Amino acid sequence: LIGKQPQPMLDDYQALIKACKVFVLCKDTKIIGVLVLEQTTDGFCIETLAIHPLMQSLGLSKKLVAFAEKVATKMQYQSLYLSTNQIMHKAQAIYKHLGFVEYDRRRINGYDRLFFRKNLA
Repeated sequence: LIGKQPQPMLDDYQALIKACKVFVLCKDTKIIGVLVLEQTTDGFCIETLAIHPLMQSLGLSKKLVAFAEKVATKMQYQSLYLSTNQIMHKAQAIYKHLGFVEYDRRRINGYDRLFFRKNLA
């Protein structure tokens, strides 16, 4: 779809897990969703949000975003942000539906990214 591996596929998940930045959503004993949260100079970030293809359209992204909002609020952040590839139109629609607003566009490591932010206050 984007002509190369999506950026999250290049991340070092062993290091992210060791740093307690990865959260999983399970059904029975199967992982059906992954959330990676980061504190950055731009604020509190959903670095990765992924739902197993067979489990999409069930409201699971909404549940993971709600969890991220609770963590960000507990850590006293006023907003939460994320980015997605500019051609990921379905993801963009989901983020807008969940109250995120596009605020920037950047090219990062060869990927054209759209940035969205949601105020939590």
